[in-house]
Order: sequence, then structure tokens, then C-alpha cells
Amino acid sequence: MQAVAQDPSGGDKDHARMKDKIKSAEIAYLAKQLDLTPEEAQKFWPLYNNYTHEVELLIAERRRNRQQDKKDDAAARQALEKEMDIEQRMVNVRNRYKQEFLKALPPRKAGSVFKAEREFRAQLIRQLKERNATRGPRRLRP
Repeated sequence: MQAVAQDPSGGDKDHARMKDKIKSAEIAYLAKQLDLTPEEAQKFWPLYNNYTHEVELLIAERRRNRQQDKKDDAAARQALEKEMDIEQRMVNVRNRYKQEFLKALPPRKAGSVFKAEREFRAQLIRQLKERNATRGPRRLRP
């Protein structure tokens, strides 16, 4: 797995390229960890793509919520409530797809999906930290 950091002088194109590289690395990592048969892969990957799409929409919504101006207590309270709502919806999505993964995969493999995602993210963060330590800190844009 190779980590890619955002170049602060780059634009949306660089950000999209970085996101694509990370997504490709994540898919390769999951494929290796899950060791799916062709039949399992045919059922799993469309589900996983739908799952990641829903998660990405919630992450984008959370990012927008966090960027809103909290000029007064009422706005801050509303932002907090929205944050908790988004977190609950994220849990609901994960629970729903856990059930879908169990329909498509044996329980041992279905149970490994979220674990493999966590491991991938941990490796990515570790690699980015190592890269920043050797090159000096770079600002990662959201």
C-alpha cells in the first residue's frame, strides 16, 4: 500500500488523483485481506461500492457541518445536534451493510470487512506520518 499526501500547491485535480490512488490501494488491501472467491467478489464489490458511496456522502455532510459558522450558542447547539445525527446515521449505514455483507459472504469474511478497513486507515495514517517525518510536515487539505 502506498500513501499519497496532498500537495498544497495542487488543485482539485491533484486532490482527485490522490483520492483515487488511496481508493485503489484500499480496494487492493481489502481484496487481499478478504481473499474472496470469484462468486463472493461478484456479490460483494457492488455492495461495498454502494456502502462506501453512502459513507462518503455522510463524511461530506459532516465536513460541511463542521465548517459552518457557529456565531452564537444556538448555532453551536444546532451544529452539535447535526453532528450527532450524522454519527448515528453512519452507525445505521454500517449496521445495514453488515447485514448485506452477511448475505453475500461467509460470516468470517463478512466480519473482516470493517476490520480490514480500520487496518487500512491505520496503515495509511502511519505511512503519512512517516512520510511527513522524513520530508517535513505538509498541510493536508480536507
